[in-house]
Parts: sequence; C-alpha cells; structure tokens
Amino acid sequence: MSMKNKWLFNIAMVLLSWITVSFLEKRSIKRFFPAFIFVFLINCIDVPIGKKRRWWYFYNKPHSFFHNEFPFLIGPMLAVALWTLKWTYGSFKKFIMISAIFHVFFTFLAKSLFAKIKLFKLVRLNAFQFFLYFFYKAFLLYGFQYICENKKRLFN
Repeated sequence: MSMKNKWLFNIAMVLLSWITVSFLEKRSIKRFFPAFIFVFLINCIDVPIGKKRRWWYFYNKPHSFFHNEFPFLIGPMLAVALWTLKWTYGSFKKFIMISAIFHVFFTFLAKSLFAKIKLFKLVRLNAFQFFLYFFYKAFLLYGFQYICENKKRLFN
C-alpha cells in the first residue's frame, strides 16, 4: 500500500469510527471513556514490546506508533470499546461474548485482508496468539469500568 493510500486508509478508519461514536449519548461517552483510556495506556505499553519482539510488521515507513498502531487504537478500538460497554455493561457474559466476536473478526479476517493489501502482517505471532493479545484487554476494560462504577456508588 502506498504511503498516500495508507494515510487515506487511516484517516477513513478513524473518521468512520468516530462517526459511529457520535451516535452514543454524551453521558455514555463520559461514563465509559475512562476505561478506554486505561486500556489505551496498556496498549501504549504493549506496542513497544510487540515491536521489539517483532510480533507484527507494518510495511510502510516510518515505523512509528503514530503512523501505524495509533489509528487502530483511536479508531476502531475506541468505537468498539465504547459501544460494547454501552450495550453490555452489567452483563459480563454478554460483554465477553461480544468482545470475543469482535476480536475474532479482527484477528482472523481483517488480519488476512491487511496482509493482502500490504498494511501489516504478523511475524512471530499466529492468529490465535494475536487474538489473545487483544482479548485479555477486554477483561481489563470491564474490570476498570466495574471498579469505577463501584467507586462512584461508594462515594455517593
């Protein structure tokens, strides 16, 4: 994928995700956004580890966080985190099931598409390991939100 097409793809991916988030109520965004920020910070720790261990490879240069992983985090991952919490918070089983469906889609289907269009490819991770790399964060997302909700109840 050319650098120009990659920029267009990243911009489109982020904008489409944010358009879907604009349909959420402001109250829901305010309620669930801190949990997303927590998982985003965990990703900021995970990404350099993954790059150092060559778990994946982005084809185009520059090979920086802001050109490669960042658009995925502030685009689809943000939208999926907020919508999944909005639809399923209060039912852990539903939350895990919806999160698993999204992560299976991303790791098994989208990963193949992204490799074909030469955006990124997995190097030292197979698809199942890549799934686990994303899926464990669903537990952190829900857990952080649960702690925030209980903290609010405790102080009110």
